[in-house]
Amino acid sequence: MSKVRVSCFSVSLDGYGAGPRQSLENPLGERGPELFQWFFATRTFQQMHGQQGGEGGAGSTGVDNDWAQRGMENVGAWILGRNMFGPVRGPWSLPEDPWKGWWGEEPPYHVPVFVLTHHPRPPLEMKGGTTFHFVTEGIHAALERAKEAARKAGNKDVRIGGGVSTIRQYLQAPPNARDVGGSGWSGGSNAGDVRVVESSGGAKAGDVRGLGLVDELHLAFRPILLGSGENLFAGIDLPALGYRCTEHVSTELAMHVVLKKSG
Repeated sequence: MSKVRVSCFSVSLDGYGAGPRQSLENPLGERGPELFQWFFATRTFQQMHGQQGGEGGAGSTGVDNDWAQRGMENVGAWILGRNMFGPVRGPWSLPEDPWKGWWGEEPPYHVPVFVLTHHPRPPLEMKGGTTFHFVTEGIHAALERAKEAARKAGNKDVRIGGGVSTIRQYLQAPPNARDVGGSGWSGGSNAGDVRVVESSGGAKAGDVRGLGLVDELHLAFRPILLGSGENLFAGIDLPALGYRCTEHVSTELAMHVVLKKSG
């Protein structure tokens, strides 16, 4: 059965999924790359970026690589916040500055990717099967389109790549909702980018039962403290939302945890 999932998302021990002051020079924020040291070293990451290496291939194997590889399997579509696509803010500077993402001419996705934004842009087809679709209608519309793409690919999963704000919204969103406030949500990872949703189910304030659109999360907890940045868990009651830990395994570089939603 196909799932909506978060995979290989790195978090510090104090809950931060990105460092402060993200920029073109620091797309993950200050100290943000420390969160992904477990991932950067894997053979899966090296192969994703065209570094095949010599005999045996580049990059490490073992448990961390197993989780990295597992995260890329059976994915039929991705959803990204705008900050995950690039540092550009406001309207797209086309055709003068046609930003095409962080990954060069051949991104590592190889499936449709739906980018949350409030500024329209034509689809961007890249080498290797990746096409970026820019969704201005909100998180539910993006999920509907991603699910349809994943279904056409053989009932595969939808992977929500981030950033932090995008994951937080999908964790807490009502299953039946309409996005309100016009098209003013940029889909980025700043708290001010969050778009308001109204539930059609009449849930009471503070009642989180039945909320959430993410079936499963794989989080890689790094043994570091960031102290500031974007916190994944602040104000979110995961047990009340129905999540429980179903797997955990530790390596030198990370503790891998799987949370699944019941009900």
